[in-house]
Amino acid sequence: MFNKRYDGRRIKKLDAFHKIIPYIMKTRVDSQVFFEEKIYVDNISKYIQDKRKQGIRISTMEVVIAAVARMMHERPGVNRFIMNRRIYARNMTWVSLAIKKTLADEAVETTVKFEIKPQDSIFDVSKQINDVIVENKKETTKNNTDKLANFIMSFPNVIIKALVELIMWMDKHNILPKSVIKASPFHTSVFITNVGSIGIAPIYHHIYEFGTTSIFVAMGRREFEKLGDGTIKKFMRLKVVADERICDGLYYARSLSVLNKYMQNPHLLEIPMEKAVEDLQ
Repeated sequence: MFNKRYDGRRIKKLDAFHKIIPYIMKTRVDSQVFFEEKIYVDNISKYIQDKRKQGIRISTMEVVIAAVARMMHERPGVNRFIMNRRIYARNMTWVSLAIKKTLADEAVETTVKFEIKPQDSIFDVSKQINDVIVENKKETTKNNTDKLANFIMSFPNVIIKALVELIMWMDKHNILPKSVIKASPFHTSVFITNVGSIGIAPIYHHIYEFGTTSIFVAMGRREFEKLGDGTIKKFMRLKVVADERICDGLYYARSLSVLNKYMQNPHLLEIPMEKAVEDLQ
């Protein structure tokens, strides 16, 4: 219906083959690809220990999130999304996280979303994540996502179904209000879950048909590998589910190389970028 969206701009300078793919693979379920990346974490552990000696607390999850965001700023093709069978370049880099207010089985779960800018260093990212998590773990906190969900669920079932269908229709035709897009964790560059924090291996998590999520990353627990020379190395696995329509396999592979570069050299994340690399017009 309308060509302009708050969260993205339509990419027109793509070859015909890339443009036709969303017409063939119509949904994200059709288009999901699954892959695993093994990340050796000795360098990350050393970096975290060195910073702790300086009185700076940084976690592995914060390094991963900062590295993913930096990769997206350098490799904008992985920060695209498909809507109504058209390919869009996202206007910002958003990260969504699901968090439990406590680790009890019956504890309330909420979802947070925040923007990471090219100028943000690892220290900026760490502070933002900590502030968001601390605030949203309070029992009394209701973020915009919670408020939107509570509003929708306050209606009878038939109205809920109609509201969700209306929201999806408005999203498809680029008339979904900015306030809803900002509140929705499903309109995000990447959804990340840290299942390693509860001691389990990573999972392949589907990407949602609702919203614009093109990539889902699950972080696993730390594991140990014995090399041929007898050396024991620590690693963690990242399991990724991605929408293959946003870019080709070579672009994904090179983007993963950039991600691994930052994971193996976290000190590089201390240097802010001047601006993100511009995607195709």
